[in-house]
Amino acid sequence: MSKYRVWLLLIVCNLFWAGNYVFGKYVTAEITPLWITFLRWTFAILLLFPIAHFLEKPDWKSIKGVWPSLVVMAILGIIAYNMLLYSALDYTSPTNAAFVSALNPGVMVIFSVLLTREKISKVQILGISVSLIGVLVLLTQGNITKVFQTAYNRGDLLMVGAVMVWTGYSILGRRLTSIPPITATAVSALFAVMMMAPFAFWQGIDLSSMSPLVITGIAYMIIFPSVGSFVFWNISVREIGPGKAGIFLNLIPVFTAVISGILGERILGTQMIGGLFVFTGVYLTTGMLEKRLAAEE
Repeated sequence: MSKYRVWLLLIVCNLFWAGNYVFGKYVTAEITPLWITFLRWTFAILLLFPIAHFLEKPDWKSIKGVWPSLVVMAILGIIAYNMLLYSALDYTSPTNAAFVSALNPGVMVIFSVLLTREKISKVQILGISVSLIGVLVLLTQGNITKVFQTAYNRGDLLMVGAVMVWTGYSILGRRLTSIPPITATAVSALFAVMMMAPFAFWQGIDLSSMSPLVITGIAYMIIFPSVGSFVFWNISVREIGPGKAGIFLNLIPVFTAVISGILGERILGTQMIGGLFVFTGVYLTTGMLEKRLAAEE
């Protein structure tokens, strides 16, 4: 697959995810994070399995040898990440949650260094530091001098946890090369639904009280973020790796801010400043500046 097709997949993938942040804010007002995640993936697997079967033609028997990894992917990428994200949207705005999520690329670099002993330059260390400053600006609403005194927004802290979980999911997905990406997504989603089912039915839900907006939001989550984004993301990670794919995650805050702005959400100055720090730090962390300077020499 050409790099331009991979880039296009990643752009569309993150556009769908940005919509998930916006719709998630409305849906969490009526449905618990557990039921959002359960409904979303229960219907998504009905689409994922046929897509995987006809497009990838996988050897389904080979899943027996890697099912523990798929279970971990289900726990991290399907259950934990979505539960943290939707719980976060109960307390913070879609734009703020998306800006915190932009820390993902820097965290991926850190874990890649720790797990693979990949070398990291001084510029990349600077980039990670700048990104962390940006996140602290968001967490403290611009009052960074009170970093140890302020009562942080619970939603922003939950998003930091979501970033950590997504990093683990992406690194594991990169290593799981024996199963095609769509198949891996479908099977891990099935495992996730099976694990969530007892808790979801114990919690209960009144489906008759769901508003048209919530039904539309759930339908969007099923088709676009669940099927489209996860398939596109896993294909892209296999092609170029989590580090390079992670750069495109910075499009989520941009798309989210644009969509939220259209819907009337006010974008605060602290969000813009914090986001700018995060983007600058990510740019340095990816090594793109160093490569550009080296090419000009």
